[in-house]
Order: sequence, then C-alpha cells, then structure tokens
Amino acid sequence: MAEKEFAYAVARIRCRELALLDGAFLEQLVTARSEDDCLRLLAEKGWESAPAEEMLAAEEEKTWALIRELVPDRTELFDALLLETDFHNLKAAVKAVFMNADPARYFLPRGTADPMELYRAVKERDFDALPERLRVPGQEAMETLLHTRDGQLCDVILDRAALDAIREAAKASGSELLVSWAERRVAAADMKTAVRCARTKKPLDFIRRALAPCASLDAEALAQAAAEGEEALAAYLAATPYAETAKALEESFAAFERRCDNLLIEEIRPQKYNSFTISPLAAYVLARENEIKCVRVILSGKRSGLPEEAIREKVRETYV
Repeated sequence: MAEKEFAYAVARIRCRELALLDGAFLEQLVTARSEDDCLRLLAEKGWESAPAEEMLAAEEEKTWALIRELVPDRTELFDALLLETDFHNLKAAVKAVFMNADPARYFLPRGTADPMELYRAVKERDFDALPERLRVPGQEAMETLLHTRDGQLCDVILDRAALDAIREAAKASGSELLVSWAERRVAAADMKTAVRCARTKKPLDFIRRALAPCASLDAEALAQAAAEGEEALAAYLAATPYAETAKALEESFAAFERRCDNLLIEEIRPQKYNSFTISPLAAYVLARENEIKCVRVILSGKRSGLPEEAIREKVRETYV
C-alpha cells in the first residue's frame, strides 16, 4: 500500500479514535449500580444495544470490519493480532478430539484459519493440512495429550508456540509497532507464567518449556528464578526493564497482572503521532481489544456482585 493510502487509512482511524473509551468513562462504569446501567451507558456511547456478550462480539466485529475495509488487500499484516485466536482454536480442536466432544462451543471467531478445518485436520491426523505455523505444535500437542493425558502440558506446548508465532508474524508485518508490541506481549506472558509456576512450585524443566524467548528478558534466568521461588523471581524482575512488575507483585497478583498488561498499552500510545505506516491501524485494533476486555471485566464484576474496588483492580489503562 502506498504511503498516501496509509495516510487516508490513518485519517479514518484518527476519527474513530475519538470514540474510544477513556479512563473516566470506565470509572463511570465501575461505579454504576448494575450491569444494566453499564449497558445503558455504553449504548449512549454508540455501542450496540444488546445483551452483554452479543454487544461485545458486535464491537469486536466492528473493529475488524473497519480494518478489512481500510486495507482489504493487506489483512495479512495483522496476523500477529489474530494468531492467539488460531492457537486457542487449535487447543480446543485437540482437546475435543481427545475427549470425543463437540468443539464448536469453544471456538473463537476472527482467527486466520477456519476452526472446523483445524478440527478436521486434527481428527484425521492430517497435520500437513494445518496452516504452517500450526503444524508442528498441533501434532506435538496431540501426541503429548494421547501419551501423557496431561492437559496442562498440552496447553504449555500450544501457548508457547503461539508466542513464538506472534513474534515471527510481527517481524513479517514490517511494522515497528507490531514488533515492539510482540516483544512486550511475549515478555508479559513469560512473567505471568513464571509467577504462576513459582507459586505452584513447578519443576525447572516444565518452566523452561513454558517460557518463550524474547529480547528483553533472559528466559533461562527467568526460569531459574521461578524454580527457586517467588522471592528469587521478584529479585530477578527488579533487575530487568520491567522492574515495576516486581513492585506490583508485592502488592498482589492482580496488581502484577494489571502492570504486565499496561505495558502493552504504553507501547502503542506513541502511534497516535505516526500518520504514514500501518502501525496506527494496529494500535487502534489493540486499543479496541483492550477497551472491550476492560468492559467485559466490569460487566462480569457487576453480574457477580463484586465490590467496586475489586472490579477497579482488574481494569487496565486505556489508549486515550
């Protein structure tokens, strides 16, 4: 796509950014009396007037429909943002085949691959029919599950492969934003995994297998620290570019997870000032995904009767 065509697409995105939800509005949702009140406030903001899950699905589809409209011939540039869905669906397919269950209820929309084709390939052991990025991890996960019956190990194989694939797809996109976002995405996932492994006292070999390599963290050192325990892990994190996550971990695991997720929003904010590349479009998709996730957390909290402070602790920073 020519630079001027990017400029047009970015100009359209700039207009859409004006409708993004800010922190003040999310706080208004947090303090609303009920889920119905939240839905009413969202409808006033232009969100679909529908039950919660239908509304969230409609908003997700709006985002990707806009991208398909703006860059109809270059949607592969956004593969890095869709691969997590592909690997989720592959995981659902593998487990459905193993348990002889219907996988359809577990599939997510908007991946790069047809979920039922993934299921067919796994069921028929036709792994060559899988998209290239999914072939080896799909076969390994299926064989591991059949031989060990260890669903957690199956998850580790596919989750790690998803992170590797996201990094590679980001590099292939040519977008500096996607490359830097993918780096932080992998680092955040590794840190969360390391903390969970430390808390559940997983052995070093398991932790090594679960962590994906990235430039900003030493995966081996992170694994060693997690194997030693949470105190050693916090000390390691304090000496990395993500030192603030160690401080958050001292507060609570929820605060730690929120800090890891906020790293991603902080990475994409500078794209507000970039008008001639694909990066602002990717940043908009990520911003929308983040706000939809925040709304989902708030609605779920209201539905469950959680106190405002408990909901507020789970809400992430916004792009605007």
